[in-house]
Amino acid sequence: MEEWKERLSALLPAFRLPVTVAYIFQENLTHMRLRRLRFHILAVLLAVVAMAQAQKAPIQITADLSDAPRRLYHAEIDIPVSAGPLTLTTPQWIPGTHMPYGPAQAIAGVVFTVNSQTIPWRRDDVDLYQFHVTIPKGATTLHAHLDCIVTARVSQKLAVLEWEKLLLYPANTPVRDIPIQPSLIVPAGWGVGTALSPIGSGPYPVPAAGSTTRFAATNVEQLEDSPIIAGQYFREFPLAPTITPKHFLDVVADYPDDANLRPAVLAEVANLVREADALYGSHHYNVYHFLLTLSDVAGGEGLEHGQSSDNGVGRKGYSDDAHQLPDADLLSHEFAHSWNGKYRRPAGLYQPDFATPQHGALLWVYEGMTEYLGNVLAARSGLKSQAQYRDVLALTAAELDYTPGRDWRPTEDTAVAASILREGSSAWSNWKRWQDYYFEGELLWLDADTLIRKMTQNKKSLDDFEKVFLGKGGNTGPLIVPYTFDELVQDLNAVVPYDWATFLRDRVGKINPRADLAGIEQGGYKLVYKEKPSASERTMAESEGIFNQGLDCWYSIGLRIKKDGTIADVRWNGPADKARVAPGEKILAVDGQIYSADALRAAIRAAKGGSNPIHFILQADAFVSTADIDYHDGERFPALERVGVAPAYLDDIIKPLTPQEKAPEEPKKDAD
Repeated sequence: MEEWKERLSALLPAFRLPVTVAYIFQENLTHMRLRRLRFHILAVLLAVVAMAQAQKAPIQITADLSDAPRRLYHAEIDIPVSAGPLTLTTPQWIPGTHMPYGPAQAIAGVVFTVNSQTIPWRRDDVDLYQFHVTIPKGATTLHAHLDCIVTARVSQKLAVLEWEKLLLYPANTPVRDIPIQPSLIVPAGWGVGTALSPIGSGPYPVPAAGSTTRFAATNVEQLEDSPIIAGQYFREFPLAPTITPKHFLDVVADYPDDANLRPAVLAEVANLVREADALYGSHHYNVYHFLLTLSDVAGGEGLEHGQSSDNGVGRKGYSDDAHQLPDADLLSHEFAHSWNGKYRRPAGLYQPDFATPQHGALLWVYEGMTEYLGNVLAARSGLKSQAQYRDVLALTAAELDYTPGRDWRPTEDTAVAASILREGSSAWSNWKRWQDYYFEGELLWLDADTLIRKMTQNKKSLDDFEKVFLGKGGNTGPLIVPYTFDELVQDLNAVVPYDWATFLRDRVGKINPRADLAGIEQGGYKLVYKEKPSASERTMAESEGIFNQGLDCWYSIGLRIKKDGTIADVRWNGPADKARVAPGEKILAVDGQIYSADALRAAIRAAKGGSNPIHFILQADAFVSTADIDYHDGERFPALERVGVAPAYLDDIIKPLTPQEKAPEEPKKDAD
């Protein structure tokens, strides 16, 4: 409390706020409750920072995507300076990536000039993201040119700009305190989608050849958080017009017909906007844009931002229900992040600049709760059916229950170590563990939700907690309010008193050899294994076939196999592991037949109840070997099964909170 008083008291005189405003703040300091007070003070601080920025000349940056089809972006940057040494930097720790993911290795063509005269620069010996220059006397502006070699999220017809690719700004300064005004050049005829506010033209113009779109000034923190999609085949769809602020779905595609999303998809995303409005009860953005790329070339993506989200799926990702299912929660997950992760962020994940390492200990809240909310919102809005929700939840629960690495590594360590787990080979990943805080968090928050419902006879739920924890502070513009573990516990107790601190620590901080299935069981279901895959698993296997997915025998012999027979991963201590099978080996034959997915599945079924092992012929490097897998329980596929007359809280959780928009029926296609 005293810290906030001191910060505010120091700022008020400096900016000469009106006496009446200062008096209100003083009264608030005396009479307002502390928890509400912090948000009022933060709003004041945000306004003060905005006033401070208005008194500074902003950096001017022009991003030129004219060469995007050649996988090159260019930037022209004018930075206000004064004489003497200056250190500039590019971003390193990008919010949402949970690792040092900056573009330093992709930046080329760096040239600094003052009054059209080139000046020398030198990269820092330790922080390779920094550039040192010396500004000559009398200079007030430093011009920088740089190019970025782009390896993803670009094709001949579209491009995605995450601004960190081109940003250059003074180092060792809080990025929220650096004003900047962006401009954009794109190829002729390309449309633009972004949450940035254009100046002097329509909200989303199609720029003329060689023209520049200027956007309203912001700060470096917010600019990095405001990506752009652009493309020849661009469509913008308004969503849920009765909800304020306004929401839009912006689409770019490689082919013109792909950008014309199905009416059913538009209705479901509009439902998503209404469901989120009902769930949280407040918004912390001025406008929201779902940015969606549909391309087999530009690659997949899912990255959260405060006023938008960067979403990328294959060309046919939303062409029908089957293609939609694997990514049915993508838009809802990234949208939920606007509240959980952007507005409310763990204190260790919010640093004053993009150079200070982030601390991931609470990623099971940042990502885990968002994984839970994203799937719930997808089911409530119709992006996936309620049956699909249960099927996919069964797959998640089984995956975690069959992750042997949980025998030695607690969930919290997957969060702390996120930056070294994000990338790497799939080989033995089940023993190492991956970013399990996503899905462990989903089960944990389902456990909490069903427990609250059970303790209150379904009168309260995690929805009530979300309004307290993520909806507090009322409607604001873009704002980041960090939180701690203690506040998390405090807000849970505000919904229903319980030993939430122990509840969370037991599930996250301790070694738990089995997955947290309590939420499923409290929800009126149980995890079982059947001889045939669920309808959703079959749908996803078929739709993902275009991405060369192979065969999953994880819950039987303990293998994941690529389409060509190469073994992607072996379950630690499973039947194949005990037979000394290794990732990277290629199955040449199974039980005397040339390998195919059908041949292996038939062999697993044939071995059920018998005693003869399943015989493999394997190739590793230039050598051939054999392996006999002693397994006799047949094929096993996870599913959820309803339990007796227990309350079906799981079904209640995914019921819509608002009336659902129905899409007009699409005309039937003529038979060939």
